Amino acid sequence: MKISLQAYIKGSEEAVPFYQSAFGTELGYNVRNSDGTFMHVELYLDGELLMAVSEAGSQVGSELMKGHSSADYPTMNFGVSLGNEEAVKRAYNILAEGGNVLLPLGPLPWNTCCANVIDKFGVFWYLCV
Repeated sequence: MKISLQAYIKGSEEAVPFYQSAFGTELGYNVRNSDGTFMHVELYLDGELLMAVSEAGSQVGSELMKGHSSADYPTMNFGVSLGNEEAVKRAYNILAEGGNVLLPLGPLPWNTCCANVIDKFGVFWYLCV
């Protein structure tokens, strides 16, 4: 079994190069909407699909949860094991810019270098070696 991850984001045309820079991904299959945003785009890391991105509709993220007690807490994150500290630090520095750092970069009992960040597009990331 393989689980695929897809992020629905407002501003996908800005988000795709942002994620390419953070993770060093290559652009795969993609289709654009008439306004230049992405209907669907696949981003590959070392030949494997890391994630797909699509332009979000009029309501996204916590806007869909208004009135619910969990609205302020992400219920899922993208957990990415990047294999080395340099890659984790690069991704962390880019994703943290304009985002919200929940757990600063550092060691935990189960990993030598990791962090939790909600990026400027509202995607919650767990980064680790």
